[in-house]
Amino acid sequence: MRKILILNLLSFGILSWGVAQPKALSTKSKLASWEDARFGMFIHWGIYSKAGGEWKGTINHAEWLQLTAKIPLAGYTAYAKTFNPVKFNADEWVRIAKDAGMKYMVITAKHHDGFAMFNSPSNPYNIVQGSAFKRDPLKELSVACAKEDIKLCVYYSLGRDWQDPDVPTGKGDKIGWRSNLIDFPNEAGKDLSKYIERKVKPQIRELLTNYGPIGILWFDTYEHITKEQGQELVDLIHSIQPNCIINNRVGPDLGDYTVSEQKILDSADIKPWETCYTMNNHWGYNKADTNYKSAASLVQNLVDIASKGGNFLLNVGPTGEGVFPDQSINRLKAIGEWMKMNGEAIYGTTASPFGKFDWGRCTKKVENGKTIYYLSVFKWPKDRKLIIPQMQNQNAKLLGSSEKISIEINQNGSTIFLPKNPVNELVSVIKVQQE
Repeated sequence: MRKILILNLLSFGILSWGVAQPKALSTKSKLASWEDARFGMFIHWGIYSKAGGEWKGTINHAEWLQLTAKIPLAGYTAYAKTFNPVKFNADEWVRIAKDAGMKYMVITAKHHDGFAMFNSPSNPYNIVQGSAFKRDPLKELSVACAKEDIKLCVYYSLGRDWQDPDVPTGKGDKIGWRSNLIDFPNEAGKDLSKYIERKVKPQIRELLTNYGPIGILWFDTYEHITKEQGQELVDLIHSIQPNCIINNRVGPDLGDYTVSEQKILDSADIKPWETCYTMNNHWGYNKADTNYKSAASLVQNLVDIASKGGNFLLNVGPTGEGVFPDQSINRLKAIGEWMKMNGEAIYGTTASPFGKFDWGRCTKKVENGKTIYYLSVFKWPKDRKLIIPQMQNQNAKLLGSSEKISIEINQNGSTIFLPKNPVNELVSVIKVQQE
């Protein structure tokens, strides 16, 4: 019965960024809900995942496998037919994301290889018709996300597609630098508008009509897409789902927010924005890549981004069997435990007016007319003192601890006196509220 109810909600577009989908919100309003979420999961998963980064003795491949291993389309298509991720479990993926404190999930509906990871009636080059799996993981994820109140979002490679004959890339001395020149070598003869009409627009319609509310259409690499072509896509999206957010990779000078890839912005000057980031050195699964960032550094990144008013989209590369690597799961569990104790320092916060501190970062929110500052301490000071700008009528508490801390206010600022040891081995948070 509950599954039927969820499917009905999906059909009527009720589950979105907090409001009924048919009522169009202003860009500011729909972005406000997304910004409040602050933390999401990126998932790079496709045919390439089965190889685990390895192809004919070389081991540094991932989601670009077809291009980097120089696999002809016929060979890659044959390889796709063997893809059978029998251990894929949508409920488990969504549960892991929710337990980590993530509020939205962005999954690769189509990466540069052009293979759709959803049932695409307009193009048979997809996981239902072109693999041994014969299931639609996006449909299963849409149901699982609705159950757990996680916003389902989709990634779509726009300006690169190695299955379609009409997708040129690069300019000047880089003409064709990201194209499938093995099967389609004539860059000058390619007509991008044919690809847009033949593949892009039909698949965008499918994504927006068959899977319930889509929180974000996360485009990648617009390459030769013109502003006019990008605007056509924006108009198409809004005609179907007016409250769907669109990132800035839909075309030149378009989109609702800026993406920073593998880099955290130095300041909060660009708004709104999101950093997408890998846990190791690859987006897609690479079994040889064990260079994972620590849970502490990932939490610090999350805090740093939130302190500048940004969102953090943290990537996972599932295996070819459809499971998350243990290294990723362990880090997500640690982040989730931290978020249970300190999530109020992330959700619904805004950029700090103070900038960076040597010892950590600060986020801010206003509740019931009271201003609250969250001081996230990366480096516990040896003298057990934090110096912050002066704020009158303060009280402070250490999240996750009953131990009392005090504040001394003077002309040069406020001094917070800390206990001997941090309460959390990743990042400890002091909540300072102005009465």
